[in-house]
Amino acid sequence: MKKILFILFIFTLCIANANSNTKSILFLGDSLTEGLGVSKEDAYPNLVKELIQSKLNKNVDVINGGVSGSTTSDGLARLQWYLKKKPDLVFIALGANDGLRGLDLQQTQKNLEEIITHAQESNAKVLLAGMLIPPNYGPQYSAHFKKMYEDIKAKYELKSMPFLLQGVAGEQELNQRDGIHPNEKGHEYIAKEVFMFLKDEL
Repeated sequence: MKKILFILFIFTLCIANANSNTKSILFLGDSLTEGLGVSKEDAYPNLVKELIQSKLNKNVDVINGGVSGSTTSDGLARLQWYLKKKPDLVFIALGANDGLRGLDLQQTQKNLEEIITHAQESNAKVLLAGMLIPPNYGPQYSAHFKKMYEDIKAKYELKSMPFLLQGVAGEQELNQRDGIHPNEKGHEYIAKEVFMFLKDEL
């Protein structure tokens, strides 16, 4: 009887340890992260989760904090609610809508820095996905937009992806009819890139 109880104790302990090793990732973004035009299951955050489980054999909880049309200001406003879930990693993929709307980049940078600060204060590791925009508001604005992410990366010493849509943007077969939002194949491509980017942080 004692032997059976001891085995049950060890089994329970192993389960507890497995659960305690489960990491959580918050993907804070806009329609690109939400998966506009595809199902949530086909959006890249969920596909990253599947890759982590299949290739690394690790448990992970993914919080898809993508909201269509979200700006950095919107992301900052809803961040505190997401941080209640105590994510281990915060993957920031915001700013594209700020740039497409021609918003003041000083305010955009301030919002991103506040998001980073709040996330770090919650003991989360912050990862940054850079964005690029077309020269709708002139090449100077686009250049400043790109440099904003580089400056933030350097200031906070963050690990970052230069461009979330690298390899997908402009590729017809990887995008929906609007030419902006990735289709299922596009999300698969992004998921593989994001997985390779963050796998060493798990």
